[in-house]
Amino acid sequence: MRIVRTDQASFENIFQQIKNRGWFNEDIWKQIKIIVEDVRKRKDKALFKYTKKFDKWIPTADTIEVSSAEIKKAVAAVKAEELAILKLSAKRVERFHGRQVIKNWSYCDEAGIELGQRISPLERVGIYAPGGLASYPSTVIMAAVPAKIAGVPEIILVTPAKDGKVNPLIISAARLGGVTRIFKIGGAQAIAALANGTELIPRVDKIVGPGNAYVTAAKMIVYQWCWCGIDMAAGPSEILIIADATANASYIAADLLAQAEHDEMASAILLTPHEALARKVASEVALQLNGLKRKTIASRALTDFGAIIVTRDIDEATRIANRFAPEHLELMVRNPKKILAKTKHAGAIFLGHNTPETLGDYIAGPNHILPTGGTARFSSPLGVYDFVKRSSVLFFSKESLQKYGKRAARFADMEGLEAHGNSITVRMSPKKP
Repeated sequence: MRIVRTDQASFENIFQQIKNRGWFNEDIWKQIKIIVEDVRKRKDKALFKYTKKFDKWIPTADTIEVSSAEIKKAVAAVKAEELAILKLSAKRVERFHGRQVIKNWSYCDEAGIELGQRISPLERVGIYAPGGLASYPSTVIMAAVPAKIAGVPEIILVTPAKDGKVNPLIISAARLGGVTRIFKIGGAQAIAALANGTELIPRVDKIVGPGNAYVTAAKMIVYQWCWCGIDMAAGPSEILIIADATANASYIAADLLAQAEHDEMASAILLTPHEALARKVASEVALQLNGLKRKTIASRALTDFGAIIVTRDIDEATRIANRFAPEHLELMVRNPKKILAKTKHAGAIFLGHNTPETLGDYIAGPNHILPTGGTARFSSPLGVYDFVKRSSVLFFSKESLQKYGKRAARFADMEGLEAHGNSITVRMSPKKP
């Protein structure tokens, strides 16, 4: 990994190159717009066409959905130890997200006006689970469990199928998470089908879950074209570590590589004021990299979007971290809670030397579907609140209308909206029928 100091002239260019790494290009937008429009118009015919083209199998009306027999067979095929781990993950995710439940509330003010907020679950949501370079049952759990806790009655899962078959771990995770239907479709065509609905795929109110650039572009397009909600525009994964002299170089290297092996666009950064630690980490990364099965992917990610940055002090490291607003932030320092107090932007924050980001991916409990690409400045992890909507509830009596109606009508007049004001005044001096 390259080592750069913040006092070097090249630092800012390197930092910006990593921070603003590309995810979309014009060709991707053009391709995805064509796919979304084609699925919108021709529905299942287009969906089958793109599934055959990109996923290399030919679906039919009878095979596109995972049947109850397939579910039973898949669950039986999962090893007992693996199923136990999935159950542990689902249980811990449920325990954490159960604390996010938002309740209805109301109050009556001094004028007798009743005001409140009503929380309702979405009626039908779609979950996208990637299935390209790897399958992610953890993503299914992270997306489905909060939806179930929120009370969503229909949870639809879509995931690419290899030779028309879905990974048994994905199916088992879906069953544990409360997924109601599973479809063997992936890519932009799956997003378009969920957003528009087809003869076989039900239209959903919102789509959640990560994917590659094509999936993310499709989510952004259907949000604009189809009035379909999405959780976030997720980009490639990233980790930023702040470390002091108490940190273990092999731990840091392992955590950087854990993120880099996701894909070639992943970013892994270390910030430390200790140059000796920086050199140790660089050596350790090279050593550990050689033993990885996904060495080529991780190496490319570290070369293009990885860096060990030597800062003037920990405070400067913290300021740079806030500028980056990382998806994952590890604080491998003597007093992580002191740095936590100064942290403004991060999707998930891991404290101390024994809290690797990987724990958050699987069994810690908090969600691993997180804002990326600097969007942690204004966005949050996926949670129960993403699967509910809020409605305001208002009740005015005749007496409270008399108290505030005249001023509300005058407000309408100030904005030049005559009919608005009349809808109030007609009630305050109603004509006898």
